[in-house]
Amino acid sequence: MREDIAHSRAAGTLPLILSGIACRYKLRPEGQRRIVHFILPGDFYDLHAAAGFTSDWRLGALTPCSVADIKRQALDDLAALHPGIARALWWVTFVELEIEREWLVNDSRPAERRLAHFFCELLVRLQAVNLADENSFDLPLTQADLADATAVSFVHINRVIQSLRNNRMIIYDKGHISIPSVSRIKEFAEFDSSYLHMMATESQGRFSPA
Repeated sequence: MREDIAHSRAAGTLPLILSGIACRYKLRPEGQRRIVHFILPGDFYDLHAAAGFTSDWRLGALTPCSVADIKRQALDDLAALHPGIARALWWVTFVELEIEREWLVNDSRPAERRLAHFFCELLVRLQAVNLADENSFDLPLTQADLADATAVSFVHINRVIQSLRNNRMIIYDKGHISIPSVSRIKEFAEFDSSYLHMMATESQGRFSPA
């Protein structure tokens, strides 16, 4: 927890997050951390990168995480044998790219909308892996994590959270987020889940690739 997850592209393995929340981040020259993507249970890290590709992006554990190292060659062999697996891997890569593009757009929104959008995204992504119910989920992240993900100062993130609380957008208590009105916060955050390319099966309450 609060440590980098060791991995090596040269070893030809891909980290797969089995539990917990990790992130892709970079440290700026002055030491400030910028989180650009959250990696949730079931997500690969660097699925699209070539084994010999070097990068100064880091994989950090924000909560206690269980990680499996998957051999890239084994995954490639499976994809070659099973077209459905190959399509799924392409879909995963595409969705990750779409999320990163949406985060770029989100950076242009006011801080309150930016954080609200982040909560909306987490709700949908955690619902997809059965870690959120209709309007709430556990979020064992610190305010510093939220600040580094939304590119605002630690002091300012506290004011942003209080603003969302005071406007009844969220109920945030001891690492648990409840959203009184999902439709209201989505409208406020300008959140359209289509970039996640999931569709809900209402009868089962589950999500699958669109």
